[in-house]
Amino acid sequence: MSISVVLTHVYAKFETFPIWNLPLRHPVNIAYEAATSDLNDVNMIDPFHLEAYGETTVNYNRDVEIFPVLNTMFEKILGESPYKSPTDMGVNMAGNCIIDDEVTCKAARDEIIRRYYVAMCDNKKGLISEDEVLKLEILMKQANVTTEDRKVVAAALKKEEETGGPAAAMELPDGTILTGKTSDLLGAVSALLLNALKYFAGIDDDILLMSPHVIEPIMDLKVNHLGNNNPHIHTDETLLALSICANTDENAKKAMAQISKLWGCEVHSTVILSQVDERIFKRLGINLTCEPKYSN
Repeated sequence: MSISVVLTHVYAKFETFPIWNLPLRHPVNIAYEAATSDLNDVNMIDPFHLEAYGETTVNYNRDVEIFPVLNTMFEKILGESPYKSPTDMGVNMAGNCIIDDEVTCKAARDEIIRRYYVAMCDNKKGLISEDEVLKLEILMKQANVTTEDRKVVAAALKKEEETGGPAAAMELPDGTILTGKTSDLLGAVSALLLNALKYFAGIDDDILLMSPHVIEPIMDLKVNHLGNNNPHIHTDETLLALSICANTDENAKKAMAQISKLWGCEVHSTVILSQVDERIFKRLGINLTCEPKYSN
């Protein structure tokens, strides 16, 4: 992300990525490439900065390519350019704010894997080309990560194999892995959300938070009146039903009080989810990835 500012005698770019004083192949800078794969941004050593100062810094292709043009404009307007390199133009202290490089690197690697899954699903939907997926694969190799590094992937796939239907898994902040399976009433991710809320609330897994008598009318409405082919209730419908049950059921009330604890959890689904479910997970602050396939 960058913001360009032009004053009377100054031009400066307030930008976050790439971080100029981190190594070219630092996971944070690779994560930036992964996040901008649709723009074809490529991190590179700033050759102008290296020539002018003998210092290795990181910039990206578009800034490096346009710098000679911008430099010429400065010379014509001001008589001389105040900058010797595109790195000079940037105002970026983000690299100096890293106090735990190990934690930062892990977060960056996690983001690269998530971006890879997003790309595979977008390719399955016909939104992007295979080239973008291949670029993400290359970036994963550069960051020395694989999909196996995302713990919820293996857990979700194992649950799918055991149950014979779509499944999902969630990693909690304490490292605990929970799973959810598809049932006659709930989709896998809806079941997973309820399982997580029960875990946070200390409610026994065998206790039902919502009676089938609450869920079945919602399913009937979706299929018989709204023309929906999928009777399983979405995550937003699940949470609304749970909130209604919370008025009369103490366990449901306890579960509802745990929703904020879902923020930052990691979830993987063995099938591509609906846009409704994707939006709910985003609003809950859950990092979601999906296998690039649709539920039958």
